[in-house]
Amino acid sequence: MKRKIISFRQDEASDWVATLECGHDQHTRHAPPLSERPWVLSEGGRRSRLGTELSCSRCDQHELPAGYVPYHRTAEFTESTVPRALLSRHTTKAGVWAQVHVLEGSLSYRLLEPFHEEHVLEPGSVALVLPGVEHDVRPLGPVRFFIEFYRPGNRDPAA
Repeated sequence: MKRKIISFRQDEASDWVATLECGHDQHTRHAPPLSERPWVLSEGGRRSRLGTELSCSRCDQHELPAGYVPYHRTAEFTESTVPRALLSRHTTKAGVWAQVHVLEGSLSYRLLEPFHEEHVLEPGSVALVLPGVEHDVRPLGPVRFFIEFYRPGNRDPAA
């Protein structure tokens, strides 16, 4: 899926890495003839690419970005207490990842555009909620579940 570039940094080998709005990193090397990206060699070139989109294979694979940690957990919901908003199409904010945890019963979890996937979650099942991807849930009878939200962990130990 396509994700916008929000910043650049250099890795330990001095190769340029784009940070995408989803939190994943992607190398943006200029290594002809395999990859032609002369714009990555100058600050102005990199700046000109901020906001442009790259395909994020890690989002396609439903992979939580490295270093993300839980920061909030909802109350436990049942088939009668699940908020209406979760039953209809909705998204998380940019950069916000979540996991749906089923404790009892069954829950249908649908990922909509661009994935078009439906999963039946049962106790012990966890489904990843990708930022900006429309999704919904539907109880399949009695159920008990909660949602846990993730954000980047503290990268600066002094902060």
